[in-house]
Amino acid sequence: MKFSVLSLFPGQVLEALRFSMTWRAMEKGLIDLEGIDIRDFAINEYGQVDDAPYGGGRGMVMMCEPVYRAWEKSKGKNKDVRTIFLTPAGRVFDQALAHSLAKEPHVIFICGHYEGIDRRVIDEIEAEEVSIGDFILTGGELAAAVMIDAISRLIPGVLPDQEAWELESFSDGLLEWPQYTRPSLWRGHEVPPILLSGHKARIARERQLMQVLETLKKKPWLLLDRRLDPSIWELLAEAMQREEKGD
Repeated sequence: MKFSVLSLFPGQVLEALRFSMTWRAMEKGLIDLEGIDIRDFAINEYGQVDDAPYGGGRGMVMMCEPVYRAWEKSKGKNKDVRTIFLTPAGRVFDQALAHSLAKEPHVIFICGHYEGIDRRVIDEIEAEEVSIGDFILTGGELAAAVMIDAISRLIPGVLPDQEAWELESFSDGLLEWPQYTRPSLWRGHEVPPILLSGHKARIARERQLMQVLETLKKKPWLLLDRRLDPSIWELLAEAMQREEKGD
């Protein structure tokens, strides 16, 4: 799979991923990560890629032509490309979108800076607008790094054990169960006894119940937004009873 990042500061994305699974996947040849500097496609010899906004206002706006040329260079003749424009106005990135993008052979990320990018080039490219949350960053580079990391984990061979991501939060529409390790008693806090029992079937069910409880407490809307297995609803009823009893 190939990721291309179009940015005025592509090195920021590469540096953010340097100590991640994504970087190791690159070294193994599982992922190709390309950083393209939009300044290489400036409109003049002075390296101009931005100009003052029409209608007035503060700051500078990135121009259409440098962005479009960078995109054309990255895309080449390949038609199987999805282009993502990182913007706070976009749909919020989630695990479902990560799974969808992980199936693509080539994903291009366009990172804005300053006061943004001329709207016309985004429309011309027909880029999908995606956000990582309702907050503002200096540019789209860190958002691109976040998405690339999340997508890369879903590509076969990137994680040493495929079950690792199948059991993680959101893989089945629920949050991950709480994790514990030695010692079993720490400053008065005990590990749930069932996890020490060695009974695999009971532990598996308890973990499922913990998942439902975690989701119910922290992100209850996930229980409404997802089509869950019927057995989950049974666990939900049990979890709610446990909550009422204060267990």
